Amino acid sequence: MSECRLILTLEATTGVIRRGVTIVHAVVAGWTGRDANAVQRHIEELEELGVRRPLSVPAFYRISATRITLAESIEVLGANSSGEVEFVLTQLAGELWLGVGSDHTDRTVEAYDVGVSKQICDKPIAPHFWRFADVAAHWDSLVLRSYIGKERVEYQTGSVAAISEPQTLVAAYRGAAHLAEGTLMFCGTLPALGGVRPGSPFAFEIEDPVLRRKIQHEYRVDALKCTRAIGELP
Repeated sequence: MSECRLILTLEATTGVIRRGVTIVHAVVAGWTGRDANAVQRHIEELEELGVRRPLSVPAFYRISATRITLAESIEVLGANSSGEVEFVLTQLAGELWLGVGSDHTDRTVEAYDVGVSKQICDKPIAPHFWRFADVAAHWDSLVLRSYIGKERVEYQTGSVAAISEPQTLVAAYRGAAHLAEGTLMFCGTLPALGGVRPGSPFAFEIEDPVLRRKIQHEYRVDALKCTRAIGELP
């Protein structure tokens, strides 16, 4: 079984600690909107790119834990991949923690196999997490945003109220009230303003206007390409 060792900052109302954690299970949830009409619009948005409709919603895709990264750059194959801001959940030491990440996805691969497209790209996350219990009472006030390019063009924005609540997603995935220890889950995204498209750097954030704080992260996308014939490579 693969696992990922990360150094995270865990913030609770009782204090902030920095600690090493091990992620042993990673999963990406898709089609997670609370509004059935909004889910339908996102399905149609991706259908325009050739992505087949899911058999059921929400859908859950297991990925290797080693795909989770805190890096400020990732390497992808070709120029047809893009990020998606999502809130992420992880279960550590008996507590549920909330962070933010990007479900970076290869759109060419997604057109023929969503599961493979989720596995093929690294998944950047911010290294800072909040204790979920500290935001649960004002959950729907939290806001997700993302930006693309050096000009920071607004790409996604909206309340987490557009997405199924954490407890609902955990129960749908595991049939239990809690994630398994060492599990990290990406929990779904918002529609892209102007349509799904590549952009680098990709910046993303989650804002808590009640406690007046944000978690932010940004990464560069480096596209790999072959510049010489295979027989000429060293």
